[in-house]
Amino acid sequence: MPKMKTSRSAAKRFTLTGGGKLRRRKQGKGHMLTAKTRKRKRNLRQSTLVHPVDERRVKRILGIG
Repeated sequence: MPKMKTSRSAAKRFTLTGGGKLRRRKQGKGHMLTAKTRKRKRNLRQSTLVHPVDERRVKRILGIG
């Protein structure tokens, strides 16, 4: 059986934490930044965890587990 390939686009978007959870960037910081408040843009800088419902799907794309 051939090796499982990692989705390179997903590998650039998600990272694995020390505890085995998946970290992602928040959406909404790509364009139209002048319309967003300074506070909103500041809060979008912090990364967050992938929701547990989606975790299994993302791990499969990344080739984990």
